[in-house]
Amino acid sequence: MSRKKSVDPELAAKLSRRNMLGVAAGTGAAAILGLSAATPAAAAERGRGHGHGHGKTEPVLTPGHLGIQLYSLRDKVNSLGFAKVFEELERFGYDEIEYAGYSQGNAGAITIPQLRKLARDHGLRPIGSHVNYADDNNPNAYSFAQNLEKVLDDAQALGLEHIGTASGPFRYGNTVDAWKRAAADFNAYGAAARKRGMKFYQHNHAEEFSFASDQPGVRLYDVLLAETDPKLVYLEMDIYWAFAAKHRFSKTGDGRPAPLDPLKYVLKQPDRYPLFHVKDGVKNEEARDGYDMVDVGDGDIDYKKFISAVNKTHNGRKDHHWQAEHDNPVDSLLFAEKSADHLHSLREKRC
Repeated sequence: MSRKKSVDPELAAKLSRRNMLGVAAGTGAAAILGLSAATPAAAAERGRGHGHGHGKTEPVLTPGHLGIQLYSLRDKVNSLGFAKVFEELERFGYDEIEYAGYSQGNAGAITIPQLRKLARDHGLRPIGSHVNYADDNNPNAYSFAQNLEKVLDDAQALGLEHIGTASGPFRYGNTVDAWKRAAADFNAYGAAARKRGMKFYQHNHAEEFSFASDQPGVRLYDVLLAETDPKLVYLEMDIYWAFAAKHRFSKTGDGRPAPLDPLKYVLKQPDRYPLFHVKDGVKNEEARDGYDMVDVGDGDIDYKKFISAVNKTHNGRKDHHWQAEHDNPVDSLLFAEKSADHLHSLREKRC
C-alpha cells in the first residue's frame, strides 16, 4: 500500500495534548501525524523489507492482509469522522478494515455509498462487519434476527466479503439444545449471505468456550462447530479471548480437566477461520481472564508463532485476515500505529 505523508492541519489541531498522554518516549503528536523524520510509515517499511539486514527471512504477516477492527477507534470515528481515521490508517500501512457500525456520531451524517468510496479512496478493503445477532424485544432492531435483509443489503452495498456478529449464541440460553437452535439461526443467516456472495461469521469472546448448563462435560463452542454447516457459517477467532477462555474454562462444569488450546481449533479446521482478531495481554493469574489487555506487541501472546502456524495449514497459501483490536486503548491512534509496526516487524526463516 502506498502511504500519504502530507499532514492534515485540522486533524493535528483536534488531536489535543490530552489525547497524546501515554505516547511512548520519543514519539509525540507530530510523529503520529507523520511530521517527524521517524514516521510510522518508515517504521512499518522496515518491517516490510525484502530481507535486507534480516538474512534469509520473510514477513510472518501475509502482505495485504493486515486490518483493524474499527471498534478500537470508535472515539476518533465519533470525533473526527471516518475520512480522517482512514487517512491515518492508510499512513500506518493497513490494508483492511472491519466495521463495528456505519455512523460517525459527532462528525456528522454519512451514507453507505460515501463510506464505501472513502475506504476505496484510502486503499482500505472492507473485509467484514459486526452486527448484533438478535434483540427479541425490538422488532425494528438492526440485527440478523430482526432485519436480516437490511443487514445484508448494507453489507452488500459496502462491498463486504464477510458479514458477521460478535454476539454469543446465547439467544435461547446455555443448554445444548439452546445452542443447537442458535446454530440453526446461524445456518439460515449463512445461507442468505452466501446467496449474495458473502460469508457469515461469528466472533467469540471467552464465554463461548464455557460448558453447557445441562451437560457440564460439553463445551458450548464444540456444539456450535458441530451443528453449523462449515460451508455456511465461519468463525472469527478473537485470539485474546480464546486464551482467556483457556485460563477460565480448562475444567468442565463438574470439575474434570478439559485442556483448551485455541491454536488446535484453527489447525483442525483452518478453512472455517478466515478472520482473526489480534489483541494482546500481559499474563495476570489474579485477573478473571488471566490477562490484562494491552496494545499489540506489549503483551505475552506469541503472535509470531500463532500466525506462522496458521499460515502453514494451506501448504504455503496464506489467505487469512488479521484484524488488530484493543477494547479500550489509552490512545486509539497510537494503538493502531504500534500494532501495525509490531505485526509488520514479525519475521521468520524462509522455508
